[in-house]
Amino acid sequence: MDVEQMKVGNMDVFCYIVSCPRTKDALVIDPAGDEDRIVNRIKQKELNCKYIVNTHGHGDHTCGNARVKELTGAKIIMHQLDDQMFNSASGQEMSRQWGFTPSPPADITVRDDDQIVVGDVSLKVIHTPGHSPGGICLLGDNNLFTGDTLFVGGIGRTDLPGASLPQFMQSIKEKLLVLPGETVVWPGHDYGSSPSSTIENEKKTNPWLS
Repeated sequence: MDVEQMKVGNMDVFCYIVSCPRTKDALVIDPAGDEDRIVNRIKQKELNCKYIVNTHGHGDHTCGNARVKELTGAKIIMHQLDDQMFNSASGQEMSRQWGFTPSPPADITVRDDDQIVVGDVSLKVIHTPGHSPGGICLLGDNNLFTGDTLFVGGIGRTDLPGASLPQFMQSIKEKLLVLPGETVVWPGHDYGSSPSSTIENEKKTNPWLS
């Protein structure tokens, strides 16, 4: 698995290009602005972008979906609960109020334990509701893409529609902190002291997890 982290947009969002070195098949996680730069990087690496995967449906993570899909033909993947919520009239209006372009509906919806495959790379879907009803993390080859579930030194907000702090903490403790300590944490925003971390480091240093 090849992982490239890109900071995009105006909200310090981390987008990821995940690819299979053998087949050159790839997916993009949370294209949240700078869509042409993302697609140009995909072309530079001579990748075939098959999927756009959203860790959740908030506009700051999905605003680039339409443009990247237009340029690459990739299919949009989102958890079914967030696809329902954010493609409703109220969900799209919330994106517009935040100043973002609403995402088209998902082409493929996923649930807990589903696998997203590109070439030899397989990412397991871990449903982690709490920040949003259909928030997910993606796990593969000791890499964990956490979106707004787990940051370096923090966690996502729980004051938005569909959020729940008790549910959020349950998701993190029962589904993420049980992973091997060396699992690399790739967060959804550049909010911490470093662009990545590990599960073990977050257990020891993240004030929300103590």
